[in-house]
Amino acid sequence: MSRDLLLWLVLGLLLALLLPHFYHRLHQATRSPVQANRPGLYDVARIPYLDLVAGDHSTDQKVLKQMKKYGFFYVTQIPDYDSYKELELLKKFFNLPTDVKYKVAVTKHNPANSNVYRGYGPAMDNINTQYKEVFNIGPHEVETETKSYSTAKKISVERNVWPVTDDNSFDEEFKHTFQKGFSIRKTVAQSVIKCIGRALHAPQLIERFKHHEFSTLGLRKYPKRGSTGGSSKTVSSFDGEMLTELEHVDSTVTVLTTFSNPGLQALYKGVYEDVDPTGDSFIINIGALLEDITESQIMAVRHRVKDIQRERFSIPFFFNPSFDADISSSIHGKKTPAGEHSETFGEWMTQYLPAVEPILLRGNALLG
Repeated sequence: MSRDLLLWLVLGLLLALLLPHFYHRLHQATRSPVQANRPGLYDVARIPYLDLVAGDHSTDQKVLKQMKKYGFFYVTQIPDYDSYKELELLKKFFNLPTDVKYKVAVTKHNPANSNVYRGYGPAMDNINTQYKEVFNIGPHEVETETKSYSTAKKISVERNVWPVTDDNSFDEEFKHTFQKGFSIRKTVAQSVIKCIGRALHAPQLIERFKHHEFSTLGLRKYPKRGSTGGSSKTVSSFDGEMLTELEHVDSTVTVLTTFSNPGLQALYKGVYEDVDPTGDSFIINIGALLEDITESQIMAVRHRVKDIQRERFSIPFFFNPSFDADISSSIHGKKTPAGEHSETFGEWMTQYLPAVEPILLRGNALLG
């Protein structure tokens, strides 16, 4: 075999090996943002629950690294947590007759009720940025003396309402399961704040979450809409994608359960990429308020929910600072963007909460 022929054979072999690689890179570069299929999220950390709550230095640093790079991570191997049971009860609740659900509806939808924020809200098309059915649960089970409280403070300590049906076993199991779910997620969220506070040498950050009155466990059903259904208000201005939750960032700490449902996307390097469903795990992300308080040392990830043309269920848990916590200054004493208008978390929520919970709250619901 001649030397030239051998050279051509070697070059041909190299070309055959490299062509698929170059084609893949070209395809990646020319795809639209939503077609990217998570190439940048492959190494988001999965931190075992026991490591997170143990509070060791290596876990603190891992949490900090994930929050700087991605703005979220997973918590896995959660003891005594049953996502299947939660999903089963969640579906049963939302499948109850409308009149039964309206018995625990917020006052916006049932004026006979006094509960303003904790309780049920129906799916409403053409309402701002979301299309979903909701049921909110808080940390309070008994009435609190609120005569001297502002309207926002009263709502922050509003007691829970629970469904009452003809099936007592369902009623009891529903209440017990989601009280337990609230407690598990609260422990996770508190551990996240402690990890961040220690990693940033900012113990005062931990102190700001001492009472967390406004914290909420939200049961969510995104109903199926037809191929031509939906509202122009839930079409993405980013890429025209039909959504059930528009692009947004959260406020403080979110512990999210998506079960086996796709649809959640996170913005990473200018691309909306699919986020793996949680299964028996949780997704942890932080919001804009916490990003500002930490002087952008951690990142609030922008995310959205695609309309997947079938029912979708999720449970976000929002862990919030104490009502009277100072949000006007960062961990190093600098004025925060929120501090330009509000001194405390409770004051800030009077404007923020109605904007992000339009299904449940009227615009002036927390004023007074």
